[in-house]
Amino acid sequence: MIINRELAKSTGCEQKDKWETPYKIFKQLDDIYNFTLDPCCDLGTAKCNTFFTEKEDGLKISWLGYVVFVNPPYSRGNIDTWMRKCYNESQNGVKIVALIPVSTSSNWWHKFVWNKSELYFYKGRIRFVGAPYTAPFSSCLAIYNLPMPIIGSYGK
Repeated sequence: MIINRELAKSTGCEQKDKWETPYKIFKQLDDIYNFTLDPCCDLGTAKCNTFFTEKEDGLKISWLGYVVFVNPPYSRGNIDTWMRKCYNESQNGVKIVALIPVSTSSNWWHKFVWNKSELYFYKGRIRFVGAPYTAPFSSCLAIYNLPMPIIGSYGK
């Protein structure tokens, strides 16, 4: 779901905002957490029975009562907004796991992730479904109001 189309187009990010979570990663996490909501997906990439596409706009709908899996659009202006939403929803007790890039130089990382969630760092780089190559960044899980996963590492 892209909320800042102008910025995404100007930085060449529109396509990467559509990259899908690899099945293996989602399955490992879903087996642990039993997700009930995917709030930012396309119709063909929804990971849960309950999901919100760009049309429904998961940024405007409460996530209360769900166990949420989020793979937000990664472009500047989009990930900031989605991680703010994750943090705000977590303040209401919502259980959330977000698959995000490790971005320690970004303001959103320090405002909404660092010391506000539990972090699980993936070994190696993820190749997202639809991506022509492995991601050029490291990835992690930002986990709000849930225990840390005990899973094998993904990657090398």
